[in-house]
Amino acid sequence: LFVLLRREGELSGINRIYRLYREEGLTVRKRRARRKAVGTRAPILVEARPNARWSLDFVHDQFANGRRFRILNIVDDVTKECLGAIPDTSISGRRVARELTAIVERRGRPGMIVSDHGTEFTCNAMLAWCKDAAIDWHFIAPGKPMQNGFAESFNGRMRDELLNETLFFDLDDARAKIANWVADYNLQRPHSSL
Repeated sequence: LFVLLRREGELSGINRIYRLYREEGLTVRKRRARRKAVGTRAPILVEARPNARWSLDFVHDQFANGRRFRILNIVDDVTKECLGAIPDTSISGRRVARELTAIVERRGRPGMIVSDHGTEFTCNAMLAWCKDAAIDWHFIAPGKPMQNGFAESFNGRMRDELLNETLFFDLDDARAKIANWVADYNLQRPHSSL
């Protein structure tokens, strides 16, 4: 604004123009910031018992025809068990809430859930589900995937052992192959961390 006024011939200094600008309330309205999810930012400790903390994250892949799909991975941080690997072409916040409800009914309520700031996790449906289920949700700091290390480690293992080695033809084929791999991961394989 100062440069534009100077071009017009205004001789006032930048401080005077800024003061008048503020006094007249001429501030340019800023865009509303995207709603950030509320959650604790302190480092979190994991109790050494099942269901103490679950981690959620998405991993992406594509079918043989090039169409992309996503997999929602839900991991118990203590037992390293995969509680759910849900593949679909589109997974909304409502769908995440339904899947978590089914897992809670089958397995019990977690002490805490950890995830990133994905839109599926910060939507109103998930915030309402969290409140209704009385489950503490911890959002990792933006750009710090190492704070969700259990899910990231599981995603890397899934990528190396299944997704990079398998050709998926359609959603049903992907669901069957992923379910078989998860069953093997949970029941057959020895976990080095245990």
